[in-house]
Amino acid sequence: MAGEPQADCLFCKIVAGDVPATVVRESETTVAFRDINPQAPTHVLVIPRAHYPDAASLAAAAPQVAADVLREAGAVAADDKVEAGGYRIVFNTGSGAGQTVFHAHAHVLGGRGLNWPPG
Repeated sequence: MAGEPQADCLFCKIVAGDVPATVVRESETTVAFRDINPQAPTHVLVIPRAHYPDAASLAAAAPQVAADVLREAGAVAADDKVEAGGYRIVFNTGSGAGQTVFHAHAHVLGGRGLNWPPG
């Protein structure tokens, strides 16, 4: 059920403290941690503490939490000092778009040139 922790979800396990992660920020509704396979000098994932399978379902069910994820993404960029040079916030939705963990999450990427269009 959306919003409820899922026993087989890696990110739910990180939220619960059952799987270690390099956490850089936490709020009442979000957790931000370094990606284990970084694609840029700054590559941080910002996730809602509650489980939603993707960004669209998060926005539909909990728009304030979706806003919290975006606010925390901006704070990560400021903390990592990539704000001035520019950064990207990416939500992959579905396996065809590269989503591998089906718990809504934003990638915060910065610290190098980010070409357009991506990948």
